[in-house]
Amino acid sequence: MTDPSSGLDPKIADRLKRTEDGLVPAIAQQHDTGEVLMMGWMNDESLARTIETGRATYWSRSRQEYWAKGDTSGHLQYVKEIRLDCDGDTLLLKVDQIGAACHTGDRTCFDADLIADLG
Repeated sequence: MTDPSSGLDPKIADRLKRTEDGLVPAIAQQHDTGEVLMMGWMNDESLARTIETGRATYWSRSRQEYWAKGDTSGHLQYVKEIRLDCDGDTLLLKVDQIGAACHTGDRTCFDADLIADLG
C-alpha cells in the first residue's frame, strides 16, 4: 500500500511490509554503543520526513499525528543510518540520541522493568 503523496522513494516504499493501518515498527538504537533506546511507529510519510530532515519522525497512534523526536522535550534523535530487516517489516534507526529517549525521562525505554535474567 504505497502512498505516492508521501514523498517516500517508491523503491523503498515497495519493500515495506506494513500493519493493517499502514505502519512499520521502528527500533531506535544508539549508533556508537548499540544501546537499544525505544520503539516507535512509522508510516511512509514519517519515514520520508526522517530521510529528508535527518531527525527521527514517528507516527503517534494515540494522538494520530506526526512527531519529530525532541520537538517538545529537546531530547533529539539525529539519524545516522536506517536499515530494513530481512522480512521488510521492521526498521532500525541508528541514531545519535541527545538526552533521554523514553517519555519517562529515562535514557532508554528498556531499563525500567527486567522481567527475566536468564544469564
